[in-house]
Amino acid sequence: MIEPLAVDVTFTAAGLHVVLADGREVSAPLQWFPRLLQATAEQRAHWELIGDGIGIHWPELDEDIEVESLLGT
Repeated sequence: MIEPLAVDVTFTAAGLHVVLADGREVSAPLQWFPRLLQATAEQRAHWELIGDGIGIHWPELDEDIEVESLLGT
């Protein structure tokens, strides 16, 4: 199985959206991530990929999300 890797992250008012290298897009409600829910749009926009995209890190918020956890694998 190919490891899912994130390539882009965007937000709506209620959701986190992650685009994967294979073209899929995964979405999750912001309520699942209290730090992101309470963050400003500027804080949410300041993210970086962990290890070629296996995860996403928000340095200002001390928040990390593994892509596999969004897929339920």
